[in-house]
Amino acid sequence: MVSYLLLASLILFICIFFNKISSKIGLPILFSFIILGMLFGVDGIFKIKFDNYEFTEQIASFALIIIMFYGGFGTKWKEAKPVATQAILLSSFGTIITAFLVGIFCHFCLKIKPVESLLIGSVICSTDAASVFAILRAKKLNFKYNTASLLELESGSNDPFSYMLTIVCITLMNQDITAKTILVLLTKQLFFGLLFGLLVAVIALYIFNKTKLVSNGFESIFMVACALLSYSISQYFGGNGFLSTYLAGIIIGNSIDSRRQQLVHFFDSTTNLMQIILFFFLGLLSTPSKIPPVIIPGVLITLFLTFIARPLAVFLLLTPFKSHLRQQLIVAWSGLRGAASIAFAILIILNKVNAENDIFHIIFVIVLCSIFFQGSLIPFFSKKLKMIDKDFDVMRTFNDYTEEVPITYISTTVTAYHPWANQLIKDIVLPPQTLILMIVRNKEKLIAKGNTELLENDIIILSGNTVSNSLDINLYEKNLKKNDSWVGKYIKDIDSKDELIVIIKRNDKLIIPKGNIMFKEKDTVVICNSDSLS
Repeated sequence: MVSYLLLASLILFICIFFNKISSKIGLPILFSFIILGMLFGVDGIFKIKFDNYEFTEQIASFALIIIMFYGGFGTKWKEAKPVATQAILLSSFGTIITAFLVGIFCHFCLKIKPVESLLIGSVICSTDAASVFAILRAKKLNFKYNTASLLELESGSNDPFSYMLTIVCITLMNQDITAKTILVLLTKQLFFGLLFGLLVAVIALYIFNKTKLVSNGFESIFMVACALLSYSISQYFGGNGFLSTYLAGIIIGNSIDSRRQQLVHFFDSTTNLMQIILFFFLGLLSTPSKIPPVIIPGVLITLFLTFIARPLAVFLLLTPFKSHLRQQLIVAWSGLRGAASIAFAILIILNKVNAENDIFHIIFVIVLCSIFFQGSLIPFFSKKLKMIDKDFDVMRTFNDYTEEVPITYISTTVTAYHPWANQLIKDIVLPPQTLILMIVRNKEKLIAKGNTELLENDIIILSGNTVSNSLDINLYEKNLKKNDSWVGKYIKDIDSKDELIVIIKRNDKLIIPKGNIMFKEKDTVVICNSDSLS
């Protein structure tokens, strides 16, 4: 047990290090996690033999549930609504068109059997939400024409359609089924997927907003439970659990009244951890020695998918909306493949599908090529196509975005001898660009008005402009020891030259520096000097 924990901690530390390196060299971080898993795997440096497909599928499902729920939770519907129709068409019909085009290519060009060809197309036809979200956020790609919202909504909602097609193809390869059976299967997937996603969201919102059952500290646990419930109850009745999870996430994320920020902080960290675990395990599960025989078909499918199938689906569906050609090109290029495709490929092995080709490693090659080449070049093509909107922040498209207001708040107490004591606010001369916002008097909050009189012991809340980040002001601490020359001296007697004493920390208390305050041993003095202002 201890050795496993040590190994896990080592892997997490390496992933954090890789994240820093990847961001500097422009390499998609998710690609690094997969490569790291391969290095630890059976053909890698550490020679860990791992072939538990069932366990990996369970890990992948759990990680995708959290990732897809947060994908929905973080999608700001206000920003996505103008392009919702286009996004839904891409995530549904676009996914189906891509699957059939890839299937046709595999059958006629690579000489793979028809149903097996369609199975490959079904597994690889969806764009990956984790990859798209990660690159948009990390690179802060502010696309024009609401393109970021379009990509987010499409990539978050198309996995369910890929999953449905994959299940249908697996069923076709394992047994003879009629068109009626396929229709019933698809209907159940959609109906129960939508139904339980909506039901879980409505009930969760009522409990969260209207009752006190979810106390402070348990909001995050409650949301995880909602994500798991929406997936599991839909799957139990034959519905599409991923569709339920994503739908519940969108509704809840755009409807909660409060505590959104702390939930976002939780899901940000949790989703990052899920991505590390998911991509690492998928890399660990692969066998690099089995990749060379499938490199050629994998690369050929990637080229067809990237330059023909995906662009054709995008042009067919977006042209009727008179979408700008540059937008269609960047949407076509940003159709990254990722973890969901590999997770769906695992289902082929678990269901003992009698396939003639090593579909798992073919899909693995396609995902590696997609994340590495497409993911790395998205910023480059965005600039070449002049799709970057310098006046828009891509973070606005996520629910965790909050407009930064450059205001700082400070408080001061009115003493008996304070020059403002017993004065009306309208008669007080305040520093320029400052305002008295509120007065706290005997624990009661009062809105400050011109005819409000300030009394002794009033606590005044003032606002002012925040210092610009461009000034780059740095502070440092000085810990006073017994033999320090400052100990026992008053602030007014200290020859501080170009230094300003900002605050004194003493026994967990903060002291505003004044000339008649004496320094004591163990004081921590926060200082700003002229060098930090340069």
